[in-house]
Amino acid sequence: MQANTHSLVASMDNSILIAVLMGGPGSEREVSLNSGRAVLSALRGEGLNAVGVDVIDTQPELPEGTGLVFNVIHGTFGEDGVLQDYLESIGIPYTGAGPESSRVAFDKIASKSLFRQSGIPTPEFEVIDVHGGSEFPRMSYPYVIKPPREGSSVGVHIVTNQEERKVALADAAQFGSEVLIERFVEGKELTVGIVGNETFPVVHIVPKAGFYDMSNKYPWMGSEGSTEYFCPADLDAKTTKIVQEVAMRAHQVLGIEVYSRVDILLDSLSNPYILEANTIPGMTASSLLPKGAAEATPSYEFGALCRRIVELSLSLRA
Repeated sequence: MQANTHSLVASMDNSILIAVLMGGPGSEREVSLNSGRAVLSALRGEGLNAVGVDVIDTQPELPEGTGLVFNVIHGTFGEDGVLQDYLESIGIPYTGAGPESSRVAFDKIASKSLFRQSGIPTPEFEVIDVHGGSEFPRMSYPYVIKPPREGSSVGVHIVTNQEERKVALADAAQFGSEVLIERFVEGKELTVGIVGNETFPVVHIVPKAGFYDMSNKYPWMGSEGSTEYFCPADLDAKTTKIVQEVAMRAHQVLGIEVYSRVDILLDSLSNPYILEANTIPGMTASSLLPKGAAEATPSYEFGALCRRIVELSLSLRA
């Protein structure tokens, strides 16, 4: 790591108590615990004063003297702006996106609407209210059904016929009345990590079967899925630049602070389509944001990446 690029590292105050919040009450609790434990270990490995906090409900008890919260609660409560609002109300600085950018990025309907207004390519979509009797999408098959306010591909289904539609709608409806219907784009699944003003190399995600769902993302949770990752992605220089630039535009249009990971589909004509921006992406040493960081120039080891997120967040909010 080059000192002139990451100059704040040397000035970090190691006396600051960092509370790593993990777990949470949402559907991604186990994934968050895994991320949280990895971040905690990495921060301690960097010589920082960090303690883990397993959040069970929406009233986390912070250790006395907490100077910064490192938020690793994926999905509901941690990623939707609620925790950010709470921390601001008690005057505790925290890592990552603020309340408003978190809310907009977490809500796929709101974020895709903003992408559309801003001229950022995103798959065609519609919204139906399954509890209000509007059960039939106007879109023709194939399409993707997903709950608009969940992460880690929770409740996501690729639908090609009527029977699949029924199953998918019933599953997605467990998470709320509104369901997002999105045009299926066949192509390469890509993701781009962003920290500060740095755009990391593109990661190409290749599930062994199906799409990048919970099973393929987290085989350590006991599933039979598996995925290969290629970083940097095998793309020509022009396409790589286009993908990175559209990822940064999406990050900026949503107003995301500090860092994110932007998910993209690249069709057979090399047209990129933004799916979403994750404001609390997976944070283990083998997660996608760290994969990109490890291939950056200069590169970040996992501990240095976590430290960089801390320093940027402190400079923004302390």
